[in-house]
Amino acid sequence: MSAPLGLFRSRVRPAAVTSLLPVRIPAGGRWISRSPTGGAVRPLEGVTVLDLTRVLAGPFATMILGDLGAEVIKVERPGAGDDTRTWGPPFVGSESAYFLSVNRNKKSVAVDMKHPRGVKIIQELAGVCDVLVENYLPGKLRQMGLGYEQLSRGNPQLIYCSISGYGQTGPQAQSPGYDSIVSAVSGMMHITGPEDGEPVRPGVAMTDMATGLYAHGAVMAALLQRHKTGRGVHIDCNLLSSQVSCLSHIAANYLNAGKEARRWGTAHESIVPYQAFRTRDGFLVVGAGNNQQFVRVCQVLELPELAEEPKYKTNNLRVQNRQQLLDTLSNRFLQESTADWLKRFEGSGVPVGPINSIQEVFAEPQVKHNGLIQEMQHPAAGPVTVPGPAVRFSSFSPSGPTPPPLIGQHTVQVLRDTLSYSDDVIRTLLESGAVAQNEAF
Repeated sequence: MSAPLGLFRSRVRPAAVTSLLPVRIPAGGRWISRSPTGGAVRPLEGVTVLDLTRVLAGPFATMILGDLGAEVIKVERPGAGDDTRTWGPPFVGSESAYFLSVNRNKKSVAVDMKHPRGVKIIQELAGVCDVLVENYLPGKLRQMGLGYEQLSRGNPQLIYCSISGYGQTGPQAQSPGYDSIVSAVSGMMHITGPEDGEPVRPGVAMTDMATGLYAHGAVMAALLQRHKTGRGVHIDCNLLSSQVSCLSHIAANYLNAGKEARRWGTAHESIVPYQAFRTRDGFLVVGAGNNQQFVRVCQVLELPELAEEPKYKTNNLRVQNRQQLLDTLSNRFLQESTADWLKRFEGSGVPVGPINSIQEVFAEPQVKHNGLIQEMQHPAAGPVTVPGPAVRFSSFSPSGPTPPPLIGQHTVQVLRDTLSYSDDVIRTLLESGAVAQNEAF
């Protein structure tokens, strides 16, 4: 079923945009959405996103919106661009792999927001876009005339999503937000690391990524709300709230029982066995979530006496007698290779998996089957490969993404097609330094 037309701003669209809006055709007794060119319509086709974000949380959110069909206009500083363009090595040609990983399906316009005419361009773009996503320090854009209250006066249907470190108000609102810092402040680092070791940072910036996912979901909800009310909304999405909410049962244990959390390494504080075990050549994670699965673990390990031991009969007892049981299991797992154990556990009904290197991850048949290796042809770097979208839809295929843009690759195109600027005006803007166009385009 096509997206409700109320999701799109009720404004006069340029002919180039209007021609791409979805149409509905009957098929086998039901209606399906097709683009005018014949392909299946993605959910956000017809939605335009003005992306004023950089680094990770914001670009990750807007990339997901772009995967879903939104037109994403990424605003970058002339010359420098997004900070992550320099985060390397590794580089693919002159492009950092970091930047390439979270910026597909976007157009780049280089605008100097310190230039009065540059600010005017952003105001005009906000007036014709459905969604604006930004991750400036709270209040900074308002000082420039680009705050929600200011822009919503000219575009009451604008969905304005602010991503910050700690929120738009409060005692820490003016503190800059960095994944590692908020990971520490939120308690994430406190519960991550070896049982008897120091706190560690997760290997991926999970606080940033969680915030990006929350922001993407909030924008989708706001589009539905606008369909009902006809009005936009300001979304306050921040790293601290995102990570604290993701503490889940760890938070509930403290809030309801006063139980302080601790680090468990790969283990689980409430389920035994549920952790990684060293094998002869690697590691295997085993999760026995119920008593039947524990019995099957004992059978696979050829330790049936453990299943009959009274002090291991229930999970509660296994948690109480954790160390002795884990010592026995650990010694047994050391006797065979990871591959041998995987074969032994096959068909047992016990959840198991190896701790893969990243090379092994992308050799996994299921990873390939799920389309998680996405290849693109970059205009400067040549062929690039990045992780593909995590979610699949029956109504469209995520194939055929556009590669991450060069700085200012689409400046002239957006000014001409989205804002209907004449060539003379565009030339004047380029000469003034308010905007920049990538010379390769």
